[in-house]
Amino acid sequence: MFNRFGGLSAALVALFMLAHTGVVVAGEYITVASTTSTRNSGLYDHILPVFTKNTGIEVRVVAVGTGQAIRMAANGDSDVLFVHHTASEKKFVADGFGVERFDVMYNDFVIVGPKSDPAGVTGTKDVTKAVADIAENKAAFASRGDDSGTHKKELGLWKAAGADPKAASGSWYRETGSGMGATLNTASAMNAYALTDRATWLKFKNKGDLQILVEGDERLFNQYGIILVNPKKHSHVKAEAGQEFIDWVLSKEGQMAIGEYRIEGLQAFFPNGSVATN
Repeated sequence: MFNRFGGLSAALVALFMLAHTGVVVAGEYITVASTTSTRNSGLYDHILPVFTKNTGIEVRVVAVGTGQAIRMAANGDSDVLFVHHTASEKKFVADGFGVERFDVMYNDFVIVGPKSDPAGVTGTKDVTKAVADIAENKAAFASRGDDSGTHKKELGLWKAAGADPKAASGSWYRETGSGMGATLNTASAMNAYALTDRATWLKFKNKGDLQILVEGDERLFNQYGIILVNPKKHSHVKAEAGQEFIDWVLSKEGQMAIGEYRIEGLQAFFPNGSVATN
């Protein structure tokens, strides 16, 4: 790459200048720390090729539970955080690890369980009564137990119902320590109840005897947010490319792409991208 006069070649100089002026270069990629539901539902397979085609930026998704994704982003191991536990997301920004938080989309949680419904919760619109009845009947329940957004939601529901399933850990209350798909597999094998986001449930193939039993309570609302990891905390964060991804997700094109995604003909996510809410 050196010419005969000992200087840098024009091509290398140009690449150096691009890399230090915030211009996105071909072949660049960003890492997104994400909740599992956005990947397991197939949403990323639908929207990311559109973004990459438009920008040349590849998006590499690391899909884990929301708690683990937040820790990953706080450690500087991703450029963008895309999860679904608003209180934790706002704390992430307040603690200086994120720049701004934006609403992106929503769907809802549902409680699935066996058709036999030993706790008798089918059709109830009061989710706290439903989980209280599950606890009272000591009906098998499969919990993610992994500090994910879904797990955090589940724990909040038990608390609101005045129930303490942890005391029954290993008996009727089974903590898988796994993602949503693995937890649903456990629930299917045990004929157990479980809390799941609707998109993952729609995509899940091993339903067995399970079906949706509880839905529609406003407390089952499931909001997703997106945050740029703060480059002032971690200087290696790809802030320009990461922000370009966020801007696209919140743009008319990105929001339309999210809204157009279907599973079995049903809309999986409902776009509601907004201005910062931190």
